[in-house]
Amino acid sequence: MLKVAVVGVGNIGKIHCRYYNENPNVELVAACDLIEERAQTIADHYGAQAYQDMGTMLENEEVDIVSIATAGKENGSDHYRPAVMAIEAGKDVLVEKPISNNIEEARSMVRLAAKNNVRLVSNLNHRFVPAAYKGKELIEKGDLGTLLFLNMKLTIQNPNETSPWFHLRALHPHSVDVMRYFAGDIKRVQAFMTKAPGRSIWSTASINLEFASGAVGHLTGSYDMAGRHPIEYCEVAGNRGRFVIDNVYENFTFYPHDSDELLVLRNSIMTGVGSFQETFKNRLDHFVKQVQDGVEPDEMEASGAHALAGQEVIEAAIQSQMANGAVIEVPKTDKEILL
Repeated sequence: MLKVAVVGVGNIGKIHCRYYNENPNVELVAACDLIEERAQTIADHYGAQAYQDMGTMLENEEVDIVSIATAGKENGSDHYRPAVMAIEAGKDVLVEKPISNNIEEARSMVRLAAKNNVRLVSNLNHRFVPAAYKGKELIEKGDLGTLLFLNMKLTIQNPNETSPWFHLRALHPHSVDVMRYFAGDIKRVQAFMTKAPGRSIWSTASINLEFASGAVGHLTGSYDMAGRHPIEYCEVAGNRGRFVIDNVYENFTFYPHDSDELLVLRNSIMTGVGSFQETFKNRLDHFVKQVQDGVEPDEMEASGAHALAGQEVIEAAIQSQMANGAVIEVPKTDKEILL
């Protein structure tokens, strides 16, 4: 039985608490939040201990996993300090996305985890769905052949205007991670962005990408669309076939080049993903299982290093926009470089 503490128990932290509590291999032992009432409410609900100070929590509780669901500027500025405290205490750590809105802090966090041989992962939940698993399986079997192009779209409605780059840093860790999950490292980017009427931030973006493999790709992102309609589309194509994932987990279709017969998967209403929140459950359950199985830190899925690689792509896209659409090289995040 793994003992888990959740740090930051606002809206996202409550989801963490719910799904850790539902995992039969986990005991939720502590809830930590700067707001005393919020921490106490969660602790009372789950029979855990409430803390306002993370240092006190780490001194008093025998914890295996620390799950960090703080937020801050661009939904990521408050992750660094608790993540460092947990890593230095030798705990396995899950950090909400973005791993940090500050690329230097993200690099530092990943370096520290590697130095301390600690498992550090991020909640990149969009890849933890059956449709993505099937796509990855077909790629690894060679059914798509050599990958040639990817088209990705992630669009929702978010009126937040707190930062010019909020849309990029807060939303697109997910879309970039899905593209990297299927096609590997991204080498170069070129971005063009626009502002919807009445908006002051770069709320819609068009980003061209070149992968290290030589494949090419495109990402369309927006905070100006409606969440009630499909939000995500992913197309991956090779010289033997292509697949399309529609709306994260709802539909998957594989189109082999040499056959009129398609492979179609639909999300089952009985046994499939019941709601978008269950992508959190899939991700947290997978993290718990990898910890239980003793997976090495550098073999963890959706790791801190993977999250950092995604943030490097986003920062390169921001640099491209600031440089009038210049092509920007994405820094490498190899383990040797991080150490």
